[in-house]
Amino acid sequence: MWPSALHISIPHAKTSCDSHGEMESAVTPEEIRKLDAYFKKVFQTPELKVQARPKKDDSCELYKGDEFLGVIYLDEDEGERSYNLSMAILDIDLDE
Repeated sequence: MWPSALHISIPHAKTSCDSHGEMESAVTPEEIRKLDAYFKKVFQTPELKVQARPKKDDSCELYKGDEFLGVIYLDEDEGERSYNLSMAILDIDLDE
């Protein structure tokens, strides 16, 4: 059974202001560790890994081994943090 939503609550996450003075949230190393453990547990494979993105701190990336699977975006609304996995699947990959 696949999860219908991914929600992990992590207190004391860092925030900063963007160029317009609005608050921006960053995915912390602790959140990355928790997301990594979550994906390994839910999908029952130790091959999955979550890692920081090179030039972005509002999201992180999901891999299976060296294969990129998708981007995990942080969503913060009214002080509650949640995460959304965006995964593109090419039609040619479905024929394998």
